[in-house]
Amino acid sequence: MGQPAPDKRDQAFSLRDPCQTLSVGMLKYWLVAIRPKTLSIAVAPVLVGSILGWAHSGTLAWPVLGAALLAALLIQAGTNLHNDAADFERGADHSATRLGPPRATAEGWLSAAQVRRGATVNFTMAALLGCYLTWEGGWPVLAVGLASIAAGLAYTGGPRPVAYSAFGEFFVWLFFGLVAVAGSYYLQTGVLSWPALVAGTLLGMPAAAVLVVNNYRDLDNDKQVGKNTLAVRLGRRATQTEYALLMLTPFALLPFLHPLGLGGFGWLLPGVTLPWAFGLVRCFRQEPPGPVFNQLLAATARFQLGFGLLLCLGVWGYR
Repeated sequence: MGQPAPDKRDQAFSLRDPCQTLSVGMLKYWLVAIRPKTLSIAVAPVLVGSILGWAHSGTLAWPVLGAALLAALLIQAGTNLHNDAADFERGADHSATRLGPPRATAEGWLSAAQVRRGATVNFTMAALLGCYLTWEGGWPVLAVGLASIAAGLAYTGGPRPVAYSAFGEFFVWLFFGLVAVAGSYYLQTGVLSWPALVAGTLLGMPAAAVLVVNNYRDLDNDKQVGKNTLAVRLGRRATQTEYALLMLTPFALLPFLHPLGLGGFGWLLPGVTLPWAFGLVRCFRQEPPGPVFNQLLAATARFQLGFGLLLCLGVWGYR
């Protein structure tokens, strides 16, 4: 008789040096769980809000910027970890039709309890950084921080998780666009302004488009497990239109930054990414759902980061 296939949890310990395998293998699995290719959507809005704040006030509080960036990354990583464990427990990652990359909990590399503890550590560290940011910015910053952590938990937690509804894109647009940019701007200036709100509105759109790629790729599997995302409700053709709108509308909003008080022509610089956006939209429409959408998801996240960095550079250079 043939030997049974080795359990996936044992495969990480097949090298000659068990101690080395444990450290290297476990780090790899934790990296899978936090999904590093999506973390940039938390970075771009903090940078944009902070640079807009510098343009408004003439000063940039670097310790505040660093703490805000790290807190945003920790909340995003904690949300991804919580999602990894919660989807496994709800059975959303078990289907043989799943097209997305492997999940650490579903593959048996990490237990759900381990991943949940990892999420708790990330959220706790973000909360500690939030204490410093609250000391710098006051109670509005505390409210934003608590709301962001609560949203991260509610995304796939509780009786009605956001990720299992049609409101996922709105959630991402709100917290990785409007709230993050406006909150970072407020930390630097102590006030809010229309340019910051408009910048948050347009930057949140490609962040939401990252989720659209994910939900479009997983539409068939999500339908099977009762995950009623907006893609499931709209269907493939309408979801293609949704992705195109989220990727292209920011370019139509850029000119509004000038009359709202953003001096110079810094708002023009992100316009050079328009061909990139068209290319991603064309790929989304033409490619059949499959593993290629894992690459498209990462490319959409990179686009959002590139768009945000060019906006920062434009503001910095033309102030």
